[in-house]
Parts: sequence; C-alpha cells; structure tokens
Amino acid sequence: MAEAVDPKESEHRSGRRRLSRRRLPAWWPLPACAVLGLAAGGAYGVLKAPEYAATSYVVAVPDDTTEPATALGFAQAYARIATSSSTLAYAQPRAGIGARKLRTQVRAETSPESPMIAITGTSKSPAEAADIANAVADALSLSSNQAAKNTGVQLLLFNQAVAPTDPASPSAAISGAVGLCAGGLLGGLWLLARPGGRTRRPEEPEVRPVVEEYASLPAQGEHTETKEKESVR
Repeated sequence: MAEAVDPKESEHRSGRRRLSRRRLPAWWPLPACAVLGLAAGGAYGVLKAPEYAATSYVVAVPDDTTEPATALGFAQAYARIATSSSTLAYAQPRAGIGARKLRTQVRAETSPESPMIAITGTSKSPAEAADIANAVADALSLSSNQAAKNTGVQLLLFNQAVAPTDPASPSAAISGAVGLCAGGLLGGLWLLARPGGRTRRPEEPEVRPVVEEYASLPAQGEHTETKEKESVR
C-alpha cells in the first residue's frame, strides 16, 4: 500500500530544490570585487581634480680649483636641503603660498651620476606648479651661492619650469583599470582565504583486512577430513 505524501512536505522539498538551483557559483566574489574596483577607480578618476607638475633644473658647477667629483657630492647635499625650512622661507614670497603647504607641493631629485638637481612643483593650477618649482630653484641657488667661495661649487639655473598643458594625475580610464585589477586581486585572495576555497581531499575507502577473511575459512586438511566423515556415514 502506497504511503500518503504530505503536500506541505513536498512543497518544502520543491522550494529547497529551487533555492539550490538559484544558488550563486562559488567564484562569484571574483567578478563582484572586480566590478566594484572598476566603479571605485573610475569614480575616483572623474571626481578628483587633475593635478599638474612642472620641473625646473639647477646644476652644480665647480670652479677652477675644485674637482668635478666634489660638485657631484654637493649636488646630492643641496638636493636634500631643497625642501628644508630655510630654503622654503626664501621661496615662500614668490610662490605665494605658506611654507607648510609649500613643503607638500615640492620635491627635489638628483642622480648619483650627474650634478643636476630636478625641482618639481605640483598644484591643481598649471601656472602655480611652475611658480612653485621656479621659486624653490631660485631660493636654493641664492642660499648655496652665498657659500660658493668656501665650497668652490656654484649652483646655476639650467632650465626654468613652464606651465604644463597635460595633468600629471592619472585619467579616469587608468584609475578604472587600476581599480579593476585591485578588485580582481582582492576577490581572488578572498576565494583562497575562505574555508571552502581550498579543495578537500576525498575520503579514503575503508580497507578491510584480508587476513580476517582468510582466517575465517577452514584449513585444507579439515575440509578433506570432513568430507571423509560424511562419506563413511
């Protein structure tokens, strides 16, 4: 006799089957994080104001009594003091901004093989970026040339900074691509780090000892003896 099936129980089973069919795949965090990273990077590139950078160059020139290697060493030293408080105090009136803000908008770089110093100013305005670079370059030249008689090295302006036409900050497309890569990387790391992300080793089948099976079988002599007894009977 067939058992009666409860309609509620059958409906519950069908609902569970539908949920199992609609369940997202295990790798869904990877595309989700990539899309979120793309949206965040693109929004950052669109909303952030473009930043411009202008660079001026000064070169350390030795006098007749100084070796070129000495000028190279002084160029390294002057690059370190280009963003010091004393140099920025000289540059502040021409740059038109405070010394504390000026320190965050200027940087100095040099090469160990060349006595040239690159002074870069950054700002949201192209003209202001050029003014910052030229002001710091002039201030560094004035402060260093005051001690040129003792050092034997003089700083000369090699090239003035001009207002740039293109921003130095990345565009919205580049920011979106960076966000896409970063989001995909985070999604992949999340898949690897979660407990279900690692592959589980299949359970090994239970191996029954063969010795017990052979031990349960009768010996060959006992089997022959039993047959002889049955034939006698």
